[in-house]
Amino acid sequence: MSEFSNETLRQAALHYHEFPKPGKLEIRATKPLANGRDLARAYSPGVAEACLEIKEDPKAAARYTARGNLVAVVSNGSAVLGLGNIGALASKPVMEGKAVLFKKFANIDCFDIELNESDPEKLAEIVCALEPSFGAINLEDIKAPDCFIVEKICRERMNIPVFHDDQHGTAIVVGAAATNALHVAEKKFEDIKVVSTGGGAAGIACLNMLLKLGVKRENIWLCDIHGLVYEGREEDMTPQKAEFAQKSDLRSLCEVIEGADLFLGLSGPNVLKPEHVKSMAKRPVVFALANPTPEIMPDLAREVVPDAIIATGRSDFPNQVNNVLCFPFIFRGALDVGATEINDAMQVACVEGIAALARATTSAEAAAAYRGEQLTFGADYLIPKPFDPRLSGVVSKAVAKAAMETGVAERPLEDLEEYKRRLDASVYKSALLMRPVFEAAATAARRIVFAEGEDERVLRAAQAILEETTEQPILIGRPEVIAMRCERMGLEIRPDRDFNIVNPENDPRYRDYWGTYHEIMARRGVTPDLARAIMRTNSTAIGAVMVHRDEADSLICGTFGEYRWHLNYIRQVLATKKLHPQGALSLMILEDGPLFIADTHVHASPTPQQLAETAIGAARHVRRFGLEPNIAFCSQSQFGNHTEGSGQRMRAALELLDDEQRDFCYEGEMNLDAALDPELRERLLPGNRMTGAANVLIFGDADAASAVKNILKMKASGLEVGPLLMGMGNRAHIVTPSISARGLLNMAAIAGTPVDHYS
Repeated sequence: MSEFSNETLRQAALHYHEFPKPGKLEIRATKPLANGRDLARAYSPGVAEACLEIKEDPKAAARYTARGNLVAVVSNGSAVLGLGNIGALASKPVMEGKAVLFKKFANIDCFDIELNESDPEKLAEIVCALEPSFGAINLEDIKAPDCFIVEKICRERMNIPVFHDDQHGTAIVVGAAATNALHVAEKKFEDIKVVSTGGGAAGIACLNMLLKLGVKRENIWLCDIHGLVYEGREEDMTPQKAEFAQKSDLRSLCEVIEGADLFLGLSGPNVLKPEHVKSMAKRPVVFALANPTPEIMPDLAREVVPDAIIATGRSDFPNQVNNVLCFPFIFRGALDVGATEINDAMQVACVEGIAALARATTSAEAAAAYRGEQLTFGADYLIPKPFDPRLSGVVSKAVAKAAMETGVAERPLEDLEEYKRRLDASVYKSALLMRPVFEAAATAARRIVFAEGEDERVLRAAQAILEETTEQPILIGRPEVIAMRCERMGLEIRPDRDFNIVNPENDPRYRDYWGTYHEIMARRGVTPDLARAIMRTNSTAIGAVMVHRDEADSLICGTFGEYRWHLNYIRQVLATKKLHPQGALSLMILEDGPLFIADTHVHASPTPQQLAETAIGAARHVRRFGLEPNIAFCSQSQFGNHTEGSGQRMRAALELLDDEQRDFCYEGEMNLDAALDPELRERLLPGNRMTGAANVLIFGDADAASAVKNILKMKASGLEVGPLLMGMGNRAHIVTPSISARGLLNMAAIAGTPVDHYS
């Protein structure tokens, strides 16, 4: 890297830490404190009630305080990253960063605690005194052998999990990577010879993990800067190294590496030479984990052994051994069952969960975060990526289960599958709200045709549909292209084996399809030649014809192209006197709950009749999510204070709704703040018919609805489900080009719900 690039990176990193406010953490209250009543409950006198409950039963602290979801990251800064002994204060940016990772990946709250104490026993005393404040302790960046002493004392004296991530986090991820590397190399732990360089905390912990996984102690050869650790050696020995001393006359790495199946490097740069790799066993596994420069660069190892299986600690090579795959989720599982420790069984469960996830189909979210990388299980993909959202559910559940089975869980869970669903819901923001829809969709195996079947998001959604639902995906596209992309993305599904395909270029039903389309459109200017051309090139029209002919139950289109272009063909083929597009409804999932917005696409400036139909359709669809609709007609006009524009049309729409008895609440017309603030609304129109905040906002034109939806998406991190095309009896839905694979899965569940569940 050039000097200019280094300086640019340095300045960017410093700017990141300084702005918009110094540091990477802040504290936020989880309860309101807006008035005297709140103050009386949060502090004196109400706080005494929580104190007395905890005095009576210490376990109640997990109910009435944040302790059950609070971890301390503790360091004295004596062994920081690649920086060495930089002291407690200088280590603070690293510890803040660790706290951010806890929050980001596992929603665990965390305080970083930096201590000016170099004596390991005194350091342990301080940590032990923190037990009342925290649900678990993460020891970090403490030099060896002090870290062994600190951890041992803390684990013996504390009744909460104590985990030294530099040791055990590294060991767990190494264990997962080794499990899968041996799977690829077709070898077994009990048969392999291991050579390791580095007798520090991480190195020793990794060797102990390999023992737990089945490696024989006599097959482990540990080297350090002085050569082989052998029986009788006195130079630079520790009790931890001595456990791996070999009875041998060999002394150097060069001598012991011959015939090794696995090299494990946690030492320093360029320790392993190409000739060493060449002398290893067939299909060697090389874990060169020193940072930032590994024991051997991957390209040098592959020059001499092209089929070597290689992992490093760097993000610019495949198979980065990264502790973030482990520590957030092992703590998540431990905290959620009230574990008193993190034992061997929990660590092995973590290894197995991580390893199994890499062997499964790659998640769409991980693929999007690492676009361009090949994420298919094999020599270059041994462990999942940190941004794989499935880690939380899979790994934390495995850890919780192991804690319960080994008797260290003080708050065992009754239903592990429900626990995993809750974790998934915390990662996939739509999961909780979508559950009623998925449950309803499970009652019928509906056929869902995807117009853009070659799109990567559609293919990943099809994989998920087959794994998670009873629906049958049908894809429109070229079979050879779909098969090639499935293979390239590491998907297990294949055309015609797992799902049906309609090939626009060559399908035996082509004559029937263009004939059907011509029959529908013959008196609307479509000639036979034009019908033939459309059925060769227009996948939305093809999908609509399939639904019309009852060869599919619902069409999903719109992953590219303009909404109304797709809507035109749906209207042509599927609209009837009874079924016609009433509006597009988008569900926005926000931090404080769901909010539905209509009409975002169908009617540019809806008439009163169309506004009334939109409200009726919205009420019907909102109930599909297990919610009661509370509908506000939103306008610049407020309860009649404007005589023109959207307010006038909305008042007319309310009159139409009032003509019949409705089973849902609606009110208007009003400003957006009045819709969302019941107190303001009551001041403006006392005794109005709505109670509480609106959860459905209907706007007088598509520009306003679309603008509000996109502002919530971009500025409030709102997650969109939809848009849902109302009025078409669930026979077609048009998505937008920004939709994700998870979004398509949600839409498939919506499309897969039989009409009688919500009509």
